[in-house]
Amino acid sequence: MSLLIVLAALAFLMFVAYRGYSVILFAPIAALGAVLLTDPSLVAPMFTGLFMDKMVGFLKLYFPVFVLGAVFGKLIEISGFSKSIVAATIRVVGAQRAMLSIVLVCALLTYGGVSLFVVVFAVYPFAAELFRQSDIPKRLIPGTIALGAFTFTMDALPGTPQIQNIIPTAFFGTTGWAAPILGTLGGVFILCVGMVYLEWRRRSAARAGEGYGTGLVNEPEPFRGDRLAHPLVAILPLILVGVSNYAFTQWIPTLYGASHAFVPAVIGSPAPVVQEVPKLAAIWAVLGALLVGIATVLVFAWRNVMAAFAEGSRNAVAGALLASMNTASEYGFGAVIAALPGFLLVAQALQAIPDPLVNEAISVTALAGITGSASGGMSIALAAMADSFIANANAAGIPMEVLHRVASMASGGMDTLPHNGAVITLLAVTGLSHRQSYKDIFAITLVKTAAVFVIIGLYYATGLV
Repeated sequence: MSLLIVLAALAFLMFVAYRGYSVILFAPIAALGAVLLTDPSLVAPMFTGLFMDKMVGFLKLYFPVFVLGAVFGKLIEISGFSKSIVAATIRVVGAQRAMLSIVLVCALLTYGGVSLFVVVFAVYPFAAELFRQSDIPKRLIPGTIALGAFTFTMDALPGTPQIQNIIPTAFFGTTGWAAPILGTLGGVFILCVGMVYLEWRRRSAARAGEGYGTGLVNEPEPFRGDRLAHPLVAILPLILVGVSNYAFTQWIPTLYGASHAFVPAVIGSPAPVVQEVPKLAAIWAVLGALLVGIATVLVFAWRNVMAAFAEGSRNAVAGALLASMNTASEYGFGAVIAALPGFLLVAQALQAIPDPLVNEAISVTALAGITGSASGGMSIALAAMADSFIANANAAGIPMEVLHRVASMASGGMDTLPHNGAVITLLAVTGLSHRQSYKDIFAITLVKTAAVFVIIGLYYATGLV
């Protein structure tokens, strides 16, 4: 019965998300409903002591990354740099390859440090124009953007500043550049298989005589080719974010050491605040890198940016609030579910898997699916099971870098179920419904879930890291 309660809570949250209701509102309802059916006396204590505690704890660590990522992405947009990058990519790849062009643009922006949610807003207008000109069904846009923004540049490619690549560093003592060979090979697998699927869908629609579509909503104004910045100038902030992220990752531990303490007041004798640097260095590095990117945009596009900065920054912060609250609420949901007896049955079944990497991959991707959040599911899995993963890996002689990459890629596996915040945002921005476009998003979900097992097989077969 306890297992059915957990599954019912997950099914309910997926259902309301599929129907378009707010996850921020219904995640606590689903979680506390499960608690009510398990032990009614725990509803209030679990709400304040667990759901809200975990939700706020997540925001404490990662909200600055969401905000700076959103502001950086908005500056890239209002400066015209994103348009320049898109136009240059189209010239190189060709307008006839609309899907590949959009995937590459999304990948470039995501790997450059732009928030996944911001990428959706920035790229959609160009994707719609390209698909309209190429007479490709609009319903394929969400799957295309998902492949470019939610997969290999989110968690597979080494050095990506996305949160999904940063969280494992606090548990395994690694950096965002862990397992570069495995991560790159996994990224190539996702890109190639994903593009084969999308092109098959495009050709099938063309054979059926299906065009872009009519009677659509949220249609952007057609791209009119405004005067753009030089592509090399436009791409410079993205390059500097990546370079700065790597540099700060190396410098911060040297500068601060293993820990850093300070006294939070000059009056009285308060206890010192101690920061464990290895657990925070990767987050600090990403924040510093995003600040460098923001400063670079301001230097090269001050006039254009300042003309729209007030409204643009408000929109960026609002988007960051929504994105972070969606993820944090789902994290709170997952934490409550993880405290229920039914979850114990799931955890025990997962721990029975003998292989340490397969155990980690299935545990992380299962929890990412339950919470509807890659970062939330991975945080819960690692908080509960990291010690076990590390012990089993050490016994098998598996480097921590491999554990990092497997956890990161597994988090981006089954996370994109219907209640996922990024999926909900993507469909809302494009003006499409789950019924119209979720099939393709789910296909990409299956591809990226398979990729983590591909790199596990490669590691065991070759020993590459």
